[in-house]
Amino acid sequence: MSLLDILTKDVIAVPLMSRDKNGAIMELVQLLKKSGEISDVQSVYDAVMLRESKCSTGLEKGIAVPHAKTTAVKKIAAAIGISPDGIEFGAIDGKPSKLIFLIIAPPDQSGKHVAFLSEIARLSQYQQLCDELASARSVDRVMAILQGEE
Repeated sequence: MSLLDILTKDVIAVPLMSRDKNGAIMELVQLLKKSGEISDVQSVYDAVMLRESKCSTGLEKGIAVPHAKTTAVKKIAAAIGISPDGIEFGAIDGKPSKLIFLIIAPPDQSGKHVAFLSEIARLSQYQQLCDELASARSVDRVMAILQGEE
């Protein structure tokens, strides 16, 4: 499963307006609602925050992957937020997260959920790609980078 199989311009925030983890997650959840991907903002937000309370989803290299499973979504959905200054996500390397990938999946689609998380993990291995995404200043630029266009 590819990022491009799920992402559209409607679910990319460049830049994120929020400056903290809770606000960033809510901002991305609201994008998913506005795009018609989820049915209920509060239940999705609560599910993500419950998951965050168990273990931070801040990875390394400026990436965070808040995620949850909920019946408020029919199929896997995702949103990306770019935070030029970074947001504290309790990352493994202690650095702020500039790329926030929100993933929401139905409870019965664990395989797709894991596949999508793996795709983001693979992406994180390419520092130049991550740096390009983090410095993107438009939704079109994010899409071009993900599509491999220069």
